[in-house]
Amino acid sequence: MRKKDRHELIKQIIATHSISNQSELMTYLEEQGVTATQATISRDIRDLKIVKTIDEEGIPRFELFHEPNQASDDEDGKRLVRMIEEVIVKVERVQFMTVIQTLPDNANLLAAVLDDLSFQSIVATMASFDTIIIISRNEDDAQQVEAYLKDPHFNTIA
Repeated sequence: MRKKDRHELIKQIIATHSISNQSELMTYLEEQGVTATQATISRDIRDLKIVKTIDEEGIPRFELFHEPNQASDDEDGKRLVRMIEEVIVKVERVQFMTVIQTLPDNANLLAAVLDDLSFQSIVATMASFDTIIIISRNEDDAQQVEAYLKDPHFNTIA
């Protein structure tokens, strides 16, 4: 199956089923005759900007994050604010670094969004399963990043 077709199928599965992890997604794909490795599914999740959210019943589930009509800088900013509100669990600054705890499986996507927006206050991001480390040039930049991530409605980031 071509990547594009697999992506469309993944979107359809996530829209119609409550998927809470990669194994469940792989099972649904296999039921549709699609065999893919865990690494391929991880890349697909990243490419499709799928995030893990908590539904009304408190159960984690995959959800498409990126809506197709989000092209302007203003829309990118709104998308980032929404993501910050939905996936960040904790923000802590340590000198010129900011450490972010996210919901599981969301750190890489949030780091990618921050990287894409090219903030001057952020030199680099490093992400794992549920943790991001943001490196800033100095403590002032790190304070700005921390303040923004803690309350993006009232703070700005450069």
